[in-house]
Amino acid sequence: MTRATLATVVVVVLAFLGGERRAAAGEFGLSLEGGYFGLTNASKSAKAVFDGASGGATGGGSIRYVFLRSLFVGAGAHYFERKGERVFVADASGTPFRLGHPLTLREVPVYGMVGWRFYPGSRLVPYIGVGAGKTSILEKSVVGDIEESQKQSKATYLAVGGVEWGRGILRVGAELMLSSIPDSIGVAGVSKIYGEKNLGGMSIVGKIVVVP
Repeated sequence: MTRATLATVVVVVLAFLGGERRAAAGEFGLSLEGGYFGLTNASKSAKAVFDGASGGATGGGSIRYVFLRSLFVGAGAHYFERKGERVFVADASGTPFRLGHPLTLREVPVYGMVGWRFYPGSRLVPYIGVGAGKTSILEKSVVGDIEESQKQSKATYLAVGGVEWGRGILRVGAELMLSSIPDSIGVAGVSKIYGEKNLGGMSIVGKIVVVP
């Protein structure tokens, strides 16, 4: 191993460990997140429109501030977009018939939360939380040469559970989030046929956390 390579390894390790700082009240963190979001509350409608898929990639970020070493507050936002096709379904047990009209669904939830971190002095820190916010929803389709779009903003409720590893400046983690967006669909189209009214679901993301 050359001196340059050894120096690089040392710098990376020190940056990751960050001096093995212990969790303390007043700790601030920023995270970059990416993973999968599934429309589990409207899975039949999603699978019909998205050709058998009920979700797709999601990404976003969040901030948090820790009080009393365990209690924390946070805020964040995610982005989800999936392209599919309008369908016709005669009844809830029928086979979806694809109409050839492109359709795009976009969801951007923005939320705040409060939670609790367990074993804050250890390297592996589990946490749970609950929160609420607003989700911006865009449904866009093209029929012939005419583009139709519908925008709405709906109240959103969520619960999270996750784990964070590390005690330095740079940490990693994983998080499961369950969200509910009541009365966001179900008044027309395929979602009315299936009796689905909620565009919330489940997301699983990996996190890179920076603690300055």
